[in-house]
Amino acid sequence: MNRQLAQPWATTDRFDVRLSSTPRGARLARLLAVEQLRAWGLPFWDPAQVVAELAANAVTHGRVPGRDFRLVLAVAGGVLRIEVTDTRGDRIPVLRDPGRGLVIVEGLSERWGVREGPAPAKVVWAEVSLAAGSRGAATRRA
Repeated sequence: MNRQLAQPWATTDRFDVRLSSTPRGARLARLLAVEQLRAWGLPFWDPAQVVAELAANAVTHGRVPGRDFRLVLAVAGGVLRIEVTDTRGDRIPVLRDPGRGLVIVEGLSERWGVREGPAPAKVVWAEVSLAAGSRGAATRRA
């Protein structure tokens, strides 16, 4: 995991949405991501899995009643950056054997990490290659 502060991205495409910190909100995050990636004409299978895991973590471990989480998709230079912001900056995710979610994120992304958001938030991000021939190039049904 890379815990460096990420530099602002110069993006060509950007999608930003706030969703309720509920299982329904996490599911909607995945569905909206797939539709947005389709609209951009980009591969969506691997990114959808990453969004699903990060959103599920946000509503499971980062939930504060009454506060939403945020999903951002940004494309620059053949890379999709996925960011999920929740309001539990005091809970920093780590890889561990029993939890498979971040293992999936690590396996499907080029890199991922955590940065502080505006207090009390944190941003968990992942970067997925959009290059032809990458695992993400598959067009399986989400």
